[in-house]
Amino acid sequence: MTARAAARLGVRTVTGFTGSAIWKTVAMFPPVPDGMIERGYQDFADRWNPIIDVFDEVGVRFALEVHPSEIAYDYWTAQRTLEAIGHREGFGLNFDPSHFIWQDLDPAAFLYDFRDRIYHVHVKESVKQLDGRNGRLGSHLPWGDPRRGWDFVTAGHGDVPWERIFRMLNAIGYDGPTSVEWEDAGMDRLVGGPGALALVKSLARITPPDAAFDSAFATK
Repeated sequence: MTARAAARLGVRTVTGFTGSAIWKTVAMFPPVPDGMIERGYQDFADRWNPIIDVFDEVGVRFALEVHPSEIAYDYWTAQRTLEAIGHREGFGLNFDPSHFIWQDLDPAAFLYDFRDRIYHVHVKESVKQLDGRNGRLGSHLPWGDPRRGWDFVTAGHGDVPWERIFRMLNAIGYDGPTSVEWEDAGMDRLVGGPGALALVKSLARITPPDAAFDSAFATK
């Protein structure tokens, strides 16, 4: 129904989540047999292939946000997720670097390697606060708690390398939207929202030149 509604509204890409039957095994302890992991990806494929069939039927793409608790939450699980459904064109990725930073993943490298599957981009920020006591997994603490090992903040106030990301988006030829997703428990949205938008507007001015900077030395 989501795919059909999107088509009627003229929307060509829907972003969202898939869930995961195996996220609970993320620590891989107690020991998890390979077969259980395989069944998790098969469960995803069995559930989502019929859904993607409908997206294909109406000409809409689905973009999974690579996100903890989903079937794809980092580099290798994103790769395995695409393999599980045979790299179908109707299923791609929503790039949100805020979930990469606290996992110590390189967001620009991810963009390059999955360049043909980046269907949407979120401008969302996170910051690491790992000080020897704060844990990377959040410790069941609420957003904004200074004891968390990482937190969401307004874009431009954390550890996401935005200039590298926007330069990479240019390099891979991404021409879709960059959508501000604002989450910051320590800043009012009427301050943080416009601030994030201003950042995007400044980064959007980073565009490839019409000619190479050293083209003056070229000969015909």
